[in-house]
Amino acid sequence: LTFPLLSVTVLVSFGSSMLYGYNLAVVNSPAAHIKAFYNATWSQRYGHGLASGSLTLLYSLTVSIFALGGLVGSLLVGVLVERYGRKGTLSRSALLVLLAGGFMSFSRELGSPEMVIIGRSITGLHSGICLSVVPLYLGEIAPKNLRGFLGLMPSIFICLGVFFAQVLGLPELLGEDRFWPLFLSVVVVPASLQLLLLHCFPESPRYLLIERNDVCRATEALHRFLGTPDVQDVIEEMKEEQRSLSSVEMVSVWQLLRDRSVRWQTLSVVVVNAGMQLSGIDAIWFYTNTIFENAGIPVFQIPYTTVGTGAIEVVAGLIGCFTIEKLGRRPLIITGFCAMGICSAGITVSLLLQTDLPWMRYISVVCVVGIIAGFCMGPAGVPFLMTAELFTQSHRPAAYIVGGSLNWFCNFTIGFIFPFLQMSAGAFCYLVFCGVCLLVALYVYLIIPETKNKTFMEISHIFA
Repeated sequence: LTFPLLSVTVLVSFGSSMLYGYNLAVVNSPAAHIKAFYNATWSQRYGHGLASGSLTLLYSLTVSIFALGGLVGSLLVGVLVERYGRKGTLSRSALLVLLAGGFMSFSRELGSPEMVIIGRSITGLHSGICLSVVPLYLGEIAPKNLRGFLGLMPSIFICLGVFFAQVLGLPELLGEDRFWPLFLSVVVVPASLQLLLLHCFPESPRYLLIERNDVCRATEALHRFLGTPDVQDVIEEMKEEQRSLSSVEMVSVWQLLRDRSVRWQTLSVVVVNAGMQLSGIDAIWFYTNTIFENAGIPVFQIPYTTVGTGAIEVVAGLIGCFTIEKLGRRPLIITGFCAMGICSAGITVSLLLQTDLPWMRYISVVCVVGIIAGFCMGPAGVPFLMTAELFTQSHRPAAYIVGGSLNWFCNFTIGFIFPFLQMSAGAFCYLVFCGVCLLVALYVYLIIPETKNKTFMEISHIFA
């Protein structure tokens, strides 16, 4: 593990992945303030406030428009990484965050709820691009024995982003009504640092050699990342992959979906990425305060309980990161989904029994913590890492488009319908998430092989 490898991993995780986690959780604590702003603005414009249902709908749109932006961003990944490279795409996408921060920070002064919604959609566009490009970049620059460790580093920063949003949302910090525009626009700080520093690091060697046929720059990049003059073995491995793909152009999404030689890899990406969002984790992150309120936690305790869950998810992410190379990908992701499924069922039981047994409210908190910890240990990062590992260079960008677009579509679906699902099904809504988690765990156990310490060509041969 060299200093340049670790530095660039921390930089892109801090400047891109962390913003995804932050933007997932940032709308949780200021929900009442944003709704009050929407209502007051509506009254100024039209002389009357919004009805309860309309206000819920408008706020649900504010929350879930982030995922729609992410969906659009994930569809652009293939074009961007082919044209600008992995590092080039990450540098340019940081400009989107600066634009979004400007919209959200001035929204209250200009009396414009539309600016909040536009800002959220642009941050989603940025996250949609980076959620695929960061693991793609790290998966290509990392040696095979460090691919799991470096590949899960972004998931730790996603958890840190959620944690920072929870801490900054405390009443003593930016949780007051007057600070919520600043709270939403803090994301410009990490993005600016990435924009300033990323140019100090090389482009992905695999991209330079296999797609651009630039052996010189690829060799220089390997020297820099690996910290050794002897990189001939790695160059030969990449050239072998290049020769195997010499008659294959970069495939489109439609070609990937029709390619029978990679149908199990494609199906695996679909199942794991869709399952990651349909597990209900975003419902937990978007509406943590509401869930704790329904569980009977006193209102003044909720922000601090939420911060506690954030600290635990960071610890869980660190455990996953430091054990993945020892345990492998499959055990982490199977254990994570099983834990989430069991804890989702536990929330249902605790909410149903809390009227008769007041102490059951604390079981709800434990189950929420269990869902978040299970997610952060494996499902948070392994699906993106697996997408890089299951495909060769020609199919990888299209695979990220498929996985990313499904990820974001399911994210939007959960973010938008969860408040209505909760109103109609009550405690039983969590049983849906339980079923999804256990089915995904079963699929991974039966179908997906272990990929640790294997080259991309070896993994391809296993599936073949």
